[in-house]
This record gives sequence, structure tokens and C-alpha cells, in this order.
Amino acid sequence: MADPSSYRPRPGEIPDSPGVYRFRDEHRRVIYVGKAKSLRQRLANYFQDLAHLHPRTRSMVTTAASVEWTVVSTEVEALQLEYSWIKEYDPRFNVKYRDDKSYPYLAVTMNEEFPRVQVMRGHKKKGVRYFGPYGHAWAIRDTVDLLLRVFPVRTCSAGVFRNAARTGRPCLLGYIDKCSAPCVDRITPEDHRALAEEFCDFMAGRTGAYLRRLEKRMTEAAEEMEYERAARLRDDIGALRKAMEKSAVVLADATDADLIAVAEDELEAAVQIFHVRGGRVRGQRGWVTDKVEEITTGALVEHALQQLYGEESGDAVPKEVLVPALPEPAEPVQEWLTGRRGSVVSLRVPQRGDKKALMETVQRNAQQALVLHKTKRASDLTTRSRALEEIADALGLDSAPLRIECYDISHLQGDDVVASMVVFEDGLARKSEYRRFQIKGFSGQDDVRSMHEVITRRFRRYLAEKERTGEWVDGDDLPEGASGSGVPGSGAPGDTAAGTPAEESGPGGDRTEDSRADASADTPLDISLTDEDGRPRRFAYPPQLVVVDGGRPQVAAARRALDELGIDDIAVCGLAKRLEEVWLPHEDDPVVLPRTSEGLYLLQRVRDEAHRFAITYQRGKRAKRFRSSPLDDVPGLGETRKQALIKHFGSLKRLRSATIDQIREVPGIGRKTAETVAAALARATPATPAVNTATGEIMEDDDGVLGTTGTTTEASGESVSAGTPDERRGQEP
Repeated sequence: MADPSSYRPRPGEIPDSPGVYRFRDEHRRVIYVGKAKSLRQRLANYFQDLAHLHPRTRSMVTTAASVEWTVVSTEVEALQLEYSWIKEYDPRFNVKYRDDKSYPYLAVTMNEEFPRVQVMRGHKKKGVRYFGPYGHAWAIRDTVDLLLRVFPVRTCSAGVFRNAARTGRPCLLGYIDKCSAPCVDRITPEDHRALAEEFCDFMAGRTGAYLRRLEKRMTEAAEEMEYERAARLRDDIGALRKAMEKSAVVLADATDADLIAVAEDELEAAVQIFHVRGGRVRGQRGWVTDKVEEITTGALVEHALQQLYGEESGDAVPKEVLVPALPEPAEPVQEWLTGRRGSVVSLRVPQRGDKKALMETVQRNAQQALVLHKTKRASDLTTRSRALEEIADALGLDSAPLRIECYDISHLQGDDVVASMVVFEDGLARKSEYRRFQIKGFSGQDDVRSMHEVITRRFRRYLAEKERTGEWVDGDDLPEGASGSGVPGSGAPGDTAAGTPAEESGPGGDRTEDSRADASADTPLDISLTDEDGRPRRFAYPPQLVVVDGGRPQVAAARRALDELGIDDIAVCGLAKRLEEVWLPHEDDPVVLPRTSEGLYLLQRVRDEAHRFAITYQRGKRAKRFRSSPLDDVPGLGETRKQALIKHFGSLKRLRSATIDQIREVPGIGRKTAETVAAALARATPATPAVNTATGEIMEDDDGVLGTTGTTTEASGESVSAGTPDERRGQEP
């Protein structure tokens, strides 16, 4: 526990101006980000008598080891910078709203030639019109099904669209008049886009004028005795009215507004948002957060506004935002929202009338969400705590293992050998800390040797970080192989640049194969895992427990790797799948936990997650190898021109038989490139065609696939079943 007086700035050092400040811990991790109208006054509040501080604030300042600040010109700039840093550093003591699910939106892809109506989740894309979010995807589909009768916009995927265009026959929706069938040229691109615009206008709330126009056309058709057309228009009007009934009018003046309500107690807070467009509730969402800092309702509202509109702009920010309490001060937040929208935004607390009544409804939803969350969370917290305590008791640990790392090896008969590392903190998966490895110190199938290599590489990085941050007083005292200046003696024969970040990557951080292949054993250890701004480091934090997927041999290999590095304060165990036995180093008999044990269940979840992550990576590498093509070896031929060649000729088989002049007809392909392509295809031996083992059918490569490998393909399309023993168990004792 740090003494705040040890890092308190000297009097007069802190400027009396707006700014953003960061507290860091002893490892230089950012643990709290805040903003202030006056940095001097705000920071002075943290360095008073600890007895006068709120318990959570006291915990933060005693965890911190330093404080720094950045001066800005205005409070609006401070608000924006605070949001950016919270998003970047993910400080543990800041309020972070956890969205309880990924909400679906009704999206219209106006960025395509023929706009498509579909359900979308996740990040918003440029050029796509979004409506929602909705509570359930089926609610979107019900609404779209009603509206397609009036606005027959395309809803099919790109593959279905291309197939229909190729065959000249529309899908079922085209035959029942729920699609205008642009795939077979029943409608021009301009008319189809106009239809999509009308669909968007209706969804945006501009319904009255369109309904009146339909009613006028229905009356005219009846007067002209075109009764069938009049009947169709009547049914269209009925469908639209039915779709409108699904979202009742809540504000009579066709208001566009977002209503935000907060329900809170001493420890947690729930936020509910109603999105009202055209006077109707078009979407709803909710968040829950732990109150890790002393915070008012107005500050909770401010954080919710940052979360809600931090990435939005234009019409996504409504003209009016109604909240239960205003941030203090409110003017910078309102100015920030106005900047995001591009026009004036009203931020206020409703006082009377329909808006106050609707806010009470939103408040009740927030209160119910908090009650439901606490009901689930209480059981969950109790279970996780009991599981960690049972693991500590069973393994003889001094304390509960708050951070657990699990390692697994996966391969297919000795090919594409990879490893995974998953991290569980407080009994929950922390996917941002997941890492994956290629085993390149040797070739072939040796799970024990692979485990030794992975553990060595991971904890050499940890020791290098300790040396860099000064936790090792003298670099000469480091164990052999742990020096930050090089990578001697890893303990794994043929180990390849264990420190290069190209070999250890997270779920979204995989580097190219070439960068891995170029690494050598003499490559200096790269310890630039983080900058000085406190971004999360890759391998800087040690676990209390290392779990390996396997039995006694794998556990012995992991323990030996740690011993060679001089690490003796990290526990190791293995979980053998056959009997779910827990193996410990230097023990002849396993520890058998009861089948009903929460500790065993947690270890199983950790082991299964590591296995899943390793299998996914191994399959991806195998699929990439299977998709290889002779065109991959052509110098200077990128992915765009490769696709252009395949698209022009239809398949690799036809490209192989083409002349140089025919290859030059492809846009962007010159004579030199055409000659290189022809030479590469001439050198390559045509692959043996794949066979569908279910039917005996030969799978030709005329579909434009860049290459086959002669691998027998099952009916499922996977080259090897997920149930093969070598893939399921790369590490059985």
C-alpha cells in the first residue's frame, strides 16, 4: 500500500486551469482518469487525510504510485480527452458501463448499388442507415416482414444475389412480391434506391404523409374502377398501420429524443436508455456498472453520455436528451453534444407533462434492471469466490489465485503445431489478455517439449519486463536465458526469437507468417511491450496459478521451464481430461476434486477455453495453408490483382491454360507481370481434385477457388473432423 504523500506534487506545481489527470500504479498502469475545471483544486482533494476520503477513493490513492496531468484550453476539450483516455487505458477505478448484450439494429446498406435491409450488430459502418437498437432480433424481422409488402427492398445476401443474377431467376421473395428483384433487372438501380429511401423515411417516423398519399391513390383507383389495384393499396395501408402499432406514440409532438434514467445503490448503478424518434419508442438499451469511485448521479449521467455518443455524429445524436440529473457543470457537456451533432442539442431534466411521465417509465425499467442484475450477480460472485477458495485449498496455495493462466497445445498429426494462453481474472475470462504461439523451436509432434517452449517464452518476457522496470536490482542476477539484451539458452532446443511480438499475439493481433519465419535465435529480445503511457502490456503481469492441459508430463515440463528461469512463486497444475484429475509437480498421485466442486468446474472452464482457442488458431492456420495458390509466389502480385485474375478467367484451371496476351487483357496486368504469372503457373503442378467422400463426386476448381491440395473433403466441407483424436487432444498424458 502506497502512501499518497510519497508522490504528492509540490505546492505550486499543479496549474489552476482545466485539464485531465491520470493516476498510475507502481507498474505504470493507468488506474484512474479524471477531468477538472481546476486541476489544482481537484487534485488537492485526493491528498487529504485518508480518514476523510471515501473508501473507494482511499483504495485508489493508496494503490497509485504517481499522478500526472495534461492542461487543455476548455472544459469541452477536457471532456473529450477524458473519454479518449478511458477508452484507451481501461482504468480499473473508473466507471465503465458494461452493455449486457449486443443489441441488434435494423440497417439499410445505402453504400451499395442495390441497398439491402438486414439485421446488424456490433460497430456501425459508414454509409449504412441504422434504426434501433431493438431488444430482440425477431422484433426487427416482424416489422420488416410487414413493410416489405409496401417497400419490396432487397434483403438477400451478396451470395444469393449473385446466384440469382447468374441463373436469371429471383428468390422466393421475388415471386411473392416481397422483393422488387433487382437481381434479374425487374427494377432499375435508381428506382430501387428510391424505394430504399422511402423505407428509411418511413422507419425514421415520416409516416403520415406517406399514408395519406397511399389513401389518395387507393381512392383514385376505386373511382377508376381498378378494384384490384385499390385492394392491393388497401392491404398495403393495413400492413403499414400494423407495423406502426408495434411502436405506440409516447410523445404527441413527434419529438426526437433520448431519455436516460439511472438507478443506483452504494455499489452499483444501472442505466436505461429509450430512443424516441418521431414520437415513438424506436429502441431501448441498458448498462450496469460497478461504482468503483465516489460519484454523483450527475457524474454517472455524464459517463453514460460519453459512452452513448462518444463514437456518434450527425442525426445519431438527437435534438433533445432528457436526463434525471444534469452533470456539474452541464454547459461543457451540452456544448460537446452540440459539436457531435452539428446543431444545437438540448440537455435538460423533464419537469412536467408527457416527457416527465415517460421518464418515470424509463426510471422503473432502470430499477428493475438493477434488481435483476443484483439477483444474478450475487449468486455469481458467491460461486466464483467459492471456486477460487476450493482451488487454493486443494493445491495448498497461500491465497486464492485471482489470475489464472492456462496453456494448451494443438496440432494435426504433427503439422501446424500451435499453443494458446488464456487468462481468467477473478474467475472470469479476460479475452484481451489471450495470446497464441507458434511452436517453431522444432518440428514434429512432441507435446511435452512444446509446453516447455511456450512456458519458457512467456515467462522470459515477464522477467525481461521486471528487469526493464528495475525490479531486478542487478541484471547479472537474472536466470540464464532471461536477459533483456539477448535470448541465450532458452531451454527449448531450436527456440526461435521467443521475444518477438510476431510470435505471441492476441485474438486480433496476429502478424504475418513471414515475420515469424524471419525470426532467428539470435534476434534480440523485444521488450517494448508497452509505452510509457500505461497501455496494457502483453506479458508483464504474472499469474498466481499456471494450468496446463494435460497430465504429469506436461506439468513437469511447465515446472521445469519455470525452475530454469528461477521463478518459484508461481504455482503449476495440470488437468487431465480422461478422469479430470488435477496433477501437481513432484507428486506421484493426482488431486481428485469432487465432481460437484465449483473449483473443478472453474478449472474445466479454463481448460476448455484454452482448448477452444488453440483449436481455432490451428484450424485457421490449416485452412490458410489449404487455400494456398501458385499465385501467392508471384512477386509483386497483390491480393487485388489476384482476385482480378480469378474473376476474369473464372478459375485457376482456366488461368493456367491462358496465353500471356490473354492474361494481359486483365486490367492492371502488364506484360512482365503476365509472363511472371504464366511462368509461376507452369512451374506449379496442378493439384489433385478434392473428392466429396459422401457422394464420390470430384470437386472441380471452376468455382474460382484459388487452389486445392488434394485433401479428401468431407460432406461438411471441413478437411478433418473436429472430433479427430490428435486435434481434440494434443496433450493427453
